[in-house]
Amino acid sequence: MESARWGRGARLGAVALAAWIAFGPAVARAEADSDTQELRQRLEALEQETATLKRKLEVKEEAETAKAKDTPVIGAGRDGFYLKSADGKNVLRIRGYTQADFRAFGEGSRTNPSTFAFRRVRPIFEGTVSEYVDFKIMPDFAGNSITLFDAYANIRYFEQAQLLVGKFKPPVGLERLQSATALMFMERSFPTLLVPSRDLGIQLHGQFGEGLIAYQVGVFNGAIDNSANFNGDLAAVNAKEVAARIFTHPFKNADWEFARGFGVGLAATYQDPNTSLESLRFRTAGQQTFFRYNPATVTGLPGAVNVEGAQYRVSPQAYFYYGPFGLMTEYVLENERLVRGGASTFATNEAWQASFSYVLTGENASYRGVVPRSPVALGGDGWGAWELAARAHQIKFDSDIFPLYANPTTSAKGAIAFTVGLNWYMNPNIKVVFNYERTAFNGGAPGNGNFETENAFLTRLQLAF
Repeated sequence: MESARWGRGARLGAVALAAWIAFGPAVARAEADSDTQELRQRLEALEQETATLKRKLEVKEEAETAKAKDTPVIGAGRDGFYLKSADGKNVLRIRGYTQADFRAFGEGSRTNPSTFAFRRVRPIFEGTVSEYVDFKIMPDFAGNSITLFDAYANIRYFEQAQLLVGKFKPPVGLERLQSATALMFMERSFPTLLVPSRDLGIQLHGQFGEGLIAYQVGVFNGAIDNSANFNGDLAAVNAKEVAARIFTHPFKNADWEFARGFGVGLAATYQDPNTSLESLRFRTAGQQTFFRYNPATVTGLPGAVNVEGAQYRVSPQAYFYYGPFGLMTEYVLENERLVRGGASTFATNEAWQASFSYVLTGENASYRGVVPRSPVALGGDGWGAWELAARAHQIKFDSDIFPLYANPTTSAKGAIAFTVGLNWYMNPNIKVVFNYERTAFNGGAPGNGNFETENAFLTRLQLAF
């Protein structure tokens, strides 16, 4: 009986083993295929979700890129405020500067009262249009009046040949062409009294060798000495003034480092004017008038003094900067035909200046001013940059001018001045200036006497951004 049961169990086990051998792998494969299919479906779902997310990110980036192409950039810095198109081809910068002065005079000086004064208050709007056209508009609000000093456009597609059109400084005096914010002293020297300040015209200019040689050639309405132009912004006569200048840094690429900061140039003007000089005034650093032409009301020949016929100016000029040391010098020779009533004369006036500076704190001196390495800041230990400066300058008027064209009892025949200064560059935007200038005159007083010497103590707080 037992053996019968054991035999039946063995047969059942054999049948089960045979069934497993026959059908087990198929069942296992079916289960594996089911798991693989499920995994494949999950993977496909994940891939689809990933692709969807990726596309969403791409769409977002494309939208942000498209938006960035049309979104202007707005910012501010030490050079002012700016608004720039996304492609950088159109820029508007808003900056400016103000100079608040105090003038005091020593005893015995021929002076006006000591006074506080705004010397310059000038907002500046400048920028670029269509990548290659620069512009600048600069009015001045000092003296309770509004004067338009600069308003021009400059086309600079080629660095070697740019075209400047509008109202700007004619290319003559070296110190005149220097920005008022970068001057070594509070006031420019006597040679600038014999060159134009601003004028309307057109100028071709450019440079070669990254500043190795620079040139300017322009045609202008014409401007009397130290003035903006003859008659507001209109020409007084058909004849125009031609002004030209060439300036070079001959040792710019030399092995001698000390010589690379040397620059030398020559400027000249020529015109055939016909205008009155009655409004012309020559002033000292203390803003005292020391020369003027006779007005029409002065007893003698009728009419005011006019400049007529050929007039020319010639101005050799140079500067040298090496490390903290700076030097600037220039000379202006002017020849013009003066007419009053039926009388006329050719007058030759001349002026020169030599200026020296040394930055005590070691920063580099330059034609564009000094940038302090350690600006003064609240909570900081910076002292800014300190600069010492000294200058001699002189102007002489032709003796044939007196007494018919200028009154020797009210106008000096010449002046010579010596200046010492201390400049404190607190940071790139704030500058404090201290000047003492002593000016001696030749003539100008009754009885062939001399004007009293002017001893001027001048201080300035300059804010520029």
